[in-house]
Amino acid sequence: MSVETTKDTTADAGDGAVTKQQWKWTALAGMASYLDAGSIVALGSGLSLFQDSMGLSSDAVGTLTAIGPNAVGAAIGAFIGGRLGDKLGRKRIYQYDLLVYAGAMLLIAFAVNPLMLFVGTFIVGLAVGADVPTSLALVGEFSPAKARGKLMGLTQVTWNLGPVVVLLLAWALSDLGLLGIRLVFLQLFLVALVTYALRRGMTESVAWKVASQSGKVARARVRDLLSGPNLRALLYTGGIYLFWNLAAGTNGIFTPYMVKTLGAGSQATSVLLSCASFALAIVGTVALYMRLADKGHKYRKAMWITGSVMQIAAYGLFLVLPFTISTIIFNVVLFGIGQTMAGEGFYKTVSQELFPTTLRGTAQGISFGVARVFLGIWSFFVPTLAETGITTVAGFLTFCLFVCGVIGMFMPNTTGKPLDRLEAERAVA
Repeated sequence: MSVETTKDTTADAGDGAVTKQQWKWTALAGMASYLDAGSIVALGSGLSLFQDSMGLSSDAVGTLTAIGPNAVGAAIGAFIGGRLGDKLGRKRIYQYDLLVYAGAMLLIAFAVNPLMLFVGTFIVGLAVGADVPTSLALVGEFSPAKARGKLMGLTQVTWNLGPVVVLLLAWALSDLGLLGIRLVFLQLFLVALVTYALRRGMTESVAWKVASQSGKVARARVRDLLSGPNLRALLYTGGIYLFWNLAAGTNGIFTPYMVKTLGAGSQATSVLLSCASFALAIVGTVALYMRLADKGHKYRKAMWITGSVMQIAAYGLFLVLPFTISTIIFNVVLFGIGQTMAGEGFYKTVSQELFPTTLRGTAQGISFGVARVFLGIWSFFVPTLAETGITTVAGFLTFCLFVCGVIGMFMPNTTGKPLDRLEAERAVA
């Protein structure tokens, strides 16, 4: 399909209208988020079971979470995939990395020893890490300027849908023990194959094609991100995602583990509580972020303040109240809704708006990757810290969410502006 025949798909509708094809392509690109979050939570739901079955120490559990889709594995994939997506095109990356993901899922599902489990987990991280920044860049580039937040919000819906499906399956199959978790991983294997087949009908980003044909892609260098507006944008988006992801990543992969380990509830209870948090995030994203993100700068800022306060309170509760089911429910509600207004959906949107097409994937790969590296380092210590109680972990996450909230208050006014206009404005800033 030529650039000309796809122009109607990527045209900037002044009223923010979204075509059926744009919704469909966003959903397919957003499946990267589904598989990313789904694999993180599947691993989290099965951590204690794998630990018991394979005799893993707390250090081994920490290492497992640190090398996978939640952390270092995804970071390496993002560094590589984001850059290659800018140099070679979006389609070459997002079309084939899901086959690697599917193969790794099989390795985990049929793991009979720690080596298979660790290798499969690391490869899954590489695959999702490569897919996420590339797929998000694609969505940002074909979104209407006045519906960019709405479509990026849809990718966040898929991010939360992955854990909901995984956690419900884990809960329904909890009586099967480790076999149930193996079946959960097989579900992700099947979803990856179906998504791969459906993505074959997608085309290359028109914005990237234009940049490539003009020679801008060939001239772009990573060092262009290290000065001026690009550096400020990288520090801004990277800072937000680093501190927010430390809390969200811990919430996603360790909540079931900590609830069960600290005796606040059973395996089934811990899974249902996590599921409720992600389900609330879906509702909040659709009802709040997708409706308000494109209305204007003041709406984004109001959402940011509200969401930040809710998330800080969510983990601050554990510093003054006991780690019981009732306290955890308050945490689930506050963090589940708060993150929709001041979390990854915002990071995804502004990451499209603050960087030129030739460096969009590279910049997202760097901010995404750095955040996952730090999460990996933190994840190594969480199981050991959690065994001594929730206070240390909760205190650190409360601090991270406070810092994230402060950084976010410096948000630039990019709402509703076409990407080429934003690029031109920032080039002379």
